[in-house]
Formats: sequence, structure tokens, C-alpha cells
Amino acid sequence: MKVMKFGGTSVGKPERMHQVAQLITKDDESKIVVLSALSGTTNALVAISDSIANSDRDAAKRKIEELEAHYRNFIPALVTTEAARKKAGDIVTEHFEFLQIILRISFSEALNKDILAQGELLSTKLFSVYLEETGVDHLLLPALEFMSIDANEEPNLPAIQQKLSQQLKQHSDKKMFITQGYICRNARGEVDNLKRGGSDYTASLIAAAVKGSVCEIWTDIDGMHNNDPRIVNKTLAIEQLSFDEAAELAYFGAKILHPTCIWPAQMNNVPVKLLNTMQPDAKGTTIEEDAGSVGVKAVAAKDGIIAIKIKSSRMLLAYGFLRKVFEVFEKYRTPIDMITTSEVAVSVTIDTDAHLDTIIKELEPFGHVEVDKDQSIVSIVGNEIAETPDVLKRLFDTLAEIPVRMVSYGGSPHNISLLVPSEYRTKTLQLLNAGIFGL
Repeated sequence: MKVMKFGGTSVGKPERMHQVAQLITKDDESKIVVLSALSGTTNALVAISDSIANSDRDAAKRKIEELEAHYRNFIPALVTTEAARKKAGDIVTEHFEFLQIILRISFSEALNKDILAQGELLSTKLFSVYLEETGVDHLLLPALEFMSIDANEEPNLPAIQQKLSQQLKQHSDKKMFITQGYICRNARGEVDNLKRGGSDYTASLIAAAVKGSVCEIWTDIDGMHNNDPRIVNKTLAIEQLSFDEAAELAYFGAKILHPTCIWPAQMNNVPVKLLNTMQPDAKGTTIEEDAGSVGVKAVAAKDGIIAIKIKSSRMLLAYGFLRKVFEVFEKYRTPIDMITTSEVAVSVTIDTDAHLDTIIKELEPFGHVEVDKDQSIVSIVGNEIAETPDVLKRLFDTLAEIPVRMVSYGGSPHNISLLVPSEYRTKTLQLLNAGIFGL
């Protein structure tokens, strides 16, 4: 069974939905199709929720009406028959009546999650109406009936596998299933979500649960590129990556793939393909166990990084010091991206300032604490690049004019990471494109 996920831009216009229908009916393999919300919808729903949270009901009402108008205009170009247009119109009415009702309800986090779920529910139901009109045999499979997270907000894969298997057995006569990305139920049975990029996560979890033949992620880019095409003029699509390489790139800034998407597929050895809805014949990128080649494959940058340096002469030869430092970050559930140490200092990076003031206060008894904000991590990723001859020499020769703040090398055989001030991020990526890839 194949899993195919289509992002917001892939379903954002009626003609794009028509194209998706063509792509999913190209072969006879059984498949589960995962859809995101129409592009722009989730941002609009976040704005509606924020207005309600701020008690600005008038603003929320205006935003709801604007979004509803968008969907009303979407229908005539999506379907052509009177029956299909009525059915699609009834779906839009149902969901926007719900949004109007919540204007009279006290705001809560549970209500916020209900609001954010409307985008995926709308896109899948409208797509189902189009498939029905065009005679494509399929079943709309509600994600809320099988996708779940536990008390730690982590996907409950055994439960997902069990519930999904039951659903598929009940409908063994079907070969095409449509479901929602992003949304799920939490440990309390309430509507929840898998956070930003959650549709990729949904697809990977489903592929793992059904032991799929492949997990295809369809976007508006022809695979993962060797550099950021938004700021570097010449980039190349990478044909093959290992799971480890792809995980490093996704975590350190490659926007095409959400970091969480890798591990479910990797744990169950399901290949992931990154493909372009607008150029369906392009090879894209295949992610699997085999890296295909040795050496540098790509660079990626992660912004919004904060560097924290703890310097103390008491650290000299003191066992247990690092454990105490890490316990502070663990206490506030703040992940560390990079770390460098010397005899008298340790530097770490984090990507959130949610608990920064408290963390600094708890670190101060250990020594002098310095904080540098507005930093970026630039990662150079490839199979066994730590074993690649002269890679460090070429790297530092290329970046001689860049003030590198930290270097992480040797922790992973697939990654060399540099911390640079964010104002040098673009120049760093451009220099690497020329110096490492010769582009």
C-alpha cells in the first residue's frame, strides 16, 4: 500500500485538486492519500483563534466571513454538477456554522484545537466530493478515528496501527482512502494536532503503521536541494539521501520536509519520496536506508538560535558539571542543538527563548553566563563526511571571512555544524555553494 501526502499549495486551488486526483489514480496500487488544509487556511484559523482569545469577537467574525467567502468561491471551479455543488456548499455551511457558534463560547486551548482542525476537515471533504463527481471509488477515512497522541504529546504508534488496521479491514473492498493530515486526538480523547508540519508526520506514521511500499510527500519543489533555493541562485535537487542525512537536513532547516517525518519511516524501513505536484515527472528525492554515495550532499540553515556560554574556573577537572548544566535545560524541556566544551567553559545553543530568563538564572551559580541571540546554525550534511579528505580545510578556506562562533564536528558522521551570526547566514550559504559544490 502506498501513502501519498499533498501539502497546502498542492490543494490550494481547484485546478490543483484536479491535478492531485490525476496523480492518485495513475496506478492501481492501494493507497492512502493524506491532505493538508488549503494554503492559507491554517494561518487564517490561527488569526481567528487569536482574535477570540483576545476577546475581539468582531475581528474574529470578519475573518470567519472572509475565509468562508474564499471557500464559497472555490466550489464552482472545483465541481460542475448541481448535485456536487450543493453537497460541497453544505459542507462549507456546516463548518462555518461551527466557527460562528464558537464566537459565543469561552475560549480555551481545547477550543483552539477544534478551530485549527477545520482546515483539513474541509479540504478532504471537498476533495471527496470532487472524486465522487468524477467517479473515483474511494472512502473518506477520518483521521480522528485512528490518529492519536499520548500524554506526552507523542504519537501512539501501536494504537494508531491497531485502529487503522481495523478501519482498513472493515473496508477491504476499497483501494483508495482519503484522510486528514495534522489532526489527531490526544490522551483525553479531545481533538488535537501534530503541530506545524504535522501532515508530513501523519503520512509517515500511516506508512509505518501499514508497512507501506513508499511514503510520497508531494509539494511545490522538485525534491530536496543541495542548498536553499530561496536565497542561492544555483541549486541542485538531490536524487538520493539516507534517512540519517535527511533527518539532519530537515532538523537543521531544510523546509521541504518536517524533521518528525523521518523516524517512523526509518524505523519501519519505508522509503520516502519528495516529489513536485507541479512537475510530476521530475525525479525528486528518494530517502532510504542506503545513502547512495559518500561526501557532502547539502547544506541547510536554522535560524532563531540562541548561544549560551557558561564559564567557570571551578569547572576545571570537575566531574558532574555538565550533568548539572544539562539538568537545567531538561527541567524546562528545552532541547540543545550544539555543544562545545573547554576546560573552563561550555557553550550550548537552543532554538527557543520560552524559558530563557529562568534558565539563565539557574545557570548563574555555576559561573559567568553569556548569551548571544540572533544566531544561525549552518549544517553541512553528507554520508560519512567526517571521513572525507580535506573537508574541513575546504570548509574553513571557503568561510575565511565569516565570523564562526561555534563548530560541532565528530558528533555525527553525517554532519558538520557551524554557528554564525544570523546577519552572515545568506553569505555563508552562498559561499558554501561556490566553495563546496562549485556552483
